[in-house]
Order: sequence, then C-alpha cells, then structure tokens
Amino acid sequence: MGHGRLLAISDLHIAYPENRAFLEGLRPESPDDWLLVAGDVAEKVEDITWALETLKDRFATVVWTPGNHELWTHRADPVQLRGEARYRHLVDICRGLGVLTPEDPYAVWEGPGGPAVVAPLFIGYDYTFRTETASTKEESLAQAEKAGVVCTDEFMLHPDPYPSRDAWCEARVTGTEARLRAVDPALPTVLVNHYPLVREPTRVLRYPEFAQWCGTVRTADWHVRFRAAAVVYGHLHIPRTTWYDGVRFEEVSVGYPREWSRDRHPSPRLHEIPVGAQERC
Repeated sequence: MGHGRLLAISDLHIAYPENRAFLEGLRPESPDDWLLVAGDVAEKVEDITWALETLKDRFATVVWTPGNHELWTHRADPVQLRGEARYRHLVDICRGLGVLTPEDPYAVWEGPGGPAVVAPLFIGYDYTFRTETASTKEESLAQAEKAGVVCTDEFMLHPDPYPSRDAWCEARVTGTEARLRAVDPALPTVLVNHYPLVREPTRVLRYPEFAQWCGTVRTADWHVRFRAAAVVYGHLHIPRTTWYDGVRFEEVSVGYPREWSRDRHPSPRLHEIPVGAQERC
C-alpha cells in the first residue's frame, strides 16, 4: 500500500492570473499523491489542457470531472463545439494526457484508508432544486429572473443533441446509476461531482434562486446507496466540510480572487479526503 494522500480541488478558474499562479504553485508532498479535480478548470480548451497536463506531470493520478464552465461554448474559444460533442472532445484530451474521466473504468485508491473506488461523476442539474415557492421549473426560472439571478449557463452551456439541459442531466443520471450499481459491493466509494449530490449545501447560498443550477434531487440518496466514504464537489465556492447521513461531504473550490478576501472564506488550498473509518467532528 502506498503512503500518498487522496487530494481534491475544484473551481480553479485559471483565466484569472491569480488562479493560474496558484495552480502553478501546486505540488504533491509524495510521489504517490492522487488529485481529484471536480470541474471548472477553465472555459477555453487550451487552458483546460494546459492545467490538466501540468497537474498530471506532478501527481501520480489525476481524476477529472467537468464543471459547467468547461462545457460553455465561449465565443473567445477557437473550439466552438457544443454540448455532448464538447464534453467528448475534452474526454479525448484527458485520455491523451493520462487523466481519468467519468467515461473511464473507475480507479481504486489503495492508499491510506483504502481500498476505495474513486468514481468521477458527470451529473448536471435539472432545475429540481427550485425556489421554495415554485412548483415548476418555469415558475422557478421566472422568479430567478425577477430577482436578477440568472446563471450564464442559460446562454453558453448548450445541451446538444439533447433538447434541454435537464434532459441531458436525466441521461447522465440513468447511465451513471447503472455503472455505480455494478461497483463491487464490498468496496466503499469516493464520489466526485462538480455539483453537490444533495440539496442541503445550497441552503447557505447568498442568492437562494441560484440553487436550481446546482444539482438534481435524483442523486439525493446516492451517498448512502453507493457506500460513499466521502463525496467531493465544488461549484458553490463555499469550501467546507459537512455531513449527511454520516457521510463526509467536502466542498473543495478555489473560487475567484475577489472571494478570497471575504470574511471566513478560507485561503485556497488542496483538500485531503479521508477514506476509511472516520469520526464526525
């Protein structure tokens, strides 16, 4: 068994010079360290490739799952692929770099606390984290627009060939659920997704209307059903540890430079993900 650590990070957003410099400074402590990258590396394919290649050159294993920013078709990006085609293009790049993706066989962490199956998930959102007073997606979106809270995904994240982002999410839930059911039931899992698998972490959002772009109720019991030792996610830019049903949830965002100076916002760092027997703190 190796002596490395299972580390995680998300929301690197390296289009910001400060974030790019932060990534350039990341180093493992051991040649056996793994790094889980839970999405939102960058918007341009060139930047995503540079970042993942840099990290793969340093860490023993790098596991990536996309965030919404990687899936944007940004007008400044020479790669103008949309939706599923863009995602598959990024998967192909990762495979060329030796970076694991949600389309690859799940790796098994054999380090401290292992063995555990590390499962990168690409599960989006379906607007079911809607506002408390809305009964439909349309009503919830209308309330968000009235509040001036509209995610950029509505303009830049295209679901092609699916008719909607929620339809794409449904397809990803169905396929991923089947893969997780096939995992050896004797092994715990580490579930890695850009969005939280349960709604509870979104309750602290400054703008509650934004929660509808943060996940789906269809994954609410996955941390229990699929024996999660830990769940790793980002997207909210609220790095912290929480517990649901006795399972550790780690929000591992770097976020934007303007957020680092906020009260109680921790400095960006790599997060170690404990595996095995834990005591809730």
